[in-house]
Amino acid sequence: MSTPAVAEFLGVNQRTVYRLIDEGDLPAYKFGRVIRLQRADVLAYIERSRIAPGSLEHLYPEAVRAAADSGTAESL
Repeated sequence: MSTPAVAEFLGVNQRTVYRLIDEGDLPAYKFGRVIRLQRADVLAYIERSRIAPGSLEHLYPEAVRAAADSGTAESL
């Protein structure tokens, strides 16, 4: 896959793809001036990026706090 194709597939900017390659998160191959990626490597990257349930609470602390407070009030 080309870097523009991978960027479109992942829904990110092409510069993000280059950064992922440069940081070693996404394996790539260079043939002359052309960079290519294997679809299996891109799919493996997607799988490694899976978010675990319950790991995003830091993004909405007020909602979590409100739910906890309402749960506490119900138990009284």
